[in-house]
Amino acid sequence: MEVGKIAEGITGEKAVLVGVISQDQTQETAEDYINELAFLAETAGAVTHKKFLQKLPVPHPKTFLGSGKIEEVRAFVEEQEIDMVIFDDDLTPAQLRNVERILKVKILDRSNLILDIFASRARTAHAKTQVELAQYEYLLPRLTRMWTHLERQKGGIGMRGPGETQIETDRRIIKQKISLLKKKLKDIDKQKAVQRGNRGQLVRVALVGYTNVGKSTIMNVLSKSEVFAENKLFATLDTTVRKVVIENLPFLLSDTVGFIRKLPHQLVESFKSTLDEVRESDVLIHVLDIAHPNFEDHFHVVNETLAEIDKSDKPTILVFNKIDAYTYTPQEEGDISEKQRENYSLEELKKQWMAKMNDQKCVFISAEKKENFDELKQVVYDEVKRIFQERYPYNNFLY
Repeated sequence: MEVGKIAEGITGEKAVLVGVISQDQTQETAEDYINELAFLAETAGAVTHKKFLQKLPVPHPKTFLGSGKIEEVRAFVEEQEIDMVIFDDDLTPAQLRNVERILKVKILDRSNLILDIFASRARTAHAKTQVELAQYEYLLPRLTRMWTHLERQKGGIGMRGPGETQIETDRRIIKQKISLLKKKLKDIDKQKAVQRGNRGQLVRVALVGYTNVGKSTIMNVLSKSEVFAENKLFATLDTTVRKVVIENLPFLLSDTVGFIRKLPHQLVESFKSTLDEVRESDVLIHVLDIAHPNFEDHFHVVNETLAEIDKSDKPTILVFNKIDAYTYTPQEEGDISEKQRENYSLEELKKQWMAKMNDQKCVFISAEKKENFDELKQVVYDEVKRIFQERYPYNNFLY
């Protein structure tokens, strides 16, 4: 089974994407995952030439794909002179070694690709340290693969060749670097905590959401600032904080790193300190891209990640962005099959979600077109004002 088409006339490393439709996935879900992988590859600067999907209960323990499909991938890679093959799941060291031997090109897995994107986007010392730590933690269990050109790697008495000695040396060096980077992060985190403490007692609002849903664009409009925003994944790595005033009420607004499915564990751990802004916020603005066919899945991914890093039940404003890009196909008259997401109009979705979220506020906007921004500002103002009045009851006369 193959999806996708050959890209033409674009410079960049030529890539082939590979995924598995496992027993707990539908084909649609697997295709959505591999399309997201294609967006990740594009963000990293690669050009996707083909996508391969194979139905397997679980990935093959030795080669990820079955023998027939891996041979099909090899033939395409050779024929089209492909530069690299990217797998949608993490490969074990053995799979990585076997696949490299068969395909004879550069092999990346999803975590490796995301780490590469983070490395290219890190600007501050904090982000660079976090990414470097995650890269070393990813590399440590995969060191053996780097020494396959050395002949004697088996353990045991009398079998300690130069390869194993070098692996042990590298492992020790990497463990030392990991230890130093963790210490450096602790020092940076202490500085960040002091900075947060120095911001006074203003109410804190944090923008959260799946990557590329438009958080930075909303930040720019609300704060009248120029936070970097573009149509690529992980445009924002470092948390940006701006002071915002709506009417006569000031508060702090922070833009955080976007979440994504299958985010490497090393990155989740490394970036937990970046997400302190989420933990210490008073209000969350959860942004969704309503034009994305799987925005409901993104909603659950973000909520699951938030539950990992912050157990408190914060007031949340749900913002459905990109209403200008929303499209749907009305169900044909007489069709008695169950209505699918793509058959619902924007108005129907609005009613559904407003009923579903109970006390949580729901706002439908277009950040790019600035549609319904007055409504968003009013909802944010009301929530910040409520918290301010609870915190400073004697200052109520000001508002």
